[in-house]
This record gives sequence, structure tokens and C-alpha cells, in this order.
Amino acid sequence: MKQFTFSDMNRASGEILETAMIEPVALTKRGKEKLIILSARQYRQLVGSSHTDAYTLENAPDVVHNELMSGLEAIISDDESDV
Repeated sequence: MKQFTFSDMNRASGEILETAMIEPVALTKRGKEKLIILSARQYRQLVGSSHTDAYTLENAPDVVHNELMSGLEAIISDDESDV
């Protein structure tokens, strides 16, 4: 993660914000991280990940169940090809 100082923000805010669109950016004051700037997409992923629903294999919606089974089949076929 790239780091910039609060003073840098006054001088190069455009560069800092452009960087934050690609990856999170830390703003520091006296060498300590004070703020993290990240894109709206990254923020939604972060916040959304703590609010996801949990399912058992039996009660998962078809879309979730099918995706899980496809992933498991891919892992199994990779393991079998390594033998």
C-alpha cells in the first residue's frame, strides 16, 4: 500500500486520488497511518463481506449451490490430474 503524508495531500491530491482508484492509499501524520483512502468498489467489497449470508449445502440457493459444486469439481479434477 502506498503511503502519503497529509502535506502530500495538499500538494499532490490528484495523484493520490488516482492511486486510490487502483489500490488503497494510507495517509500518514508524523509517521503514523491516520486515514486509508480506497475506491468505492473496494469499500463495498470490504463492507459487503461482513454482511454475507451463510448457507448449508442443503439450503443454499441454486445459484450458490451450482457455483460451489463447480468449484469443488474443478478442485477434484485438478487433484486427479496431478496423480
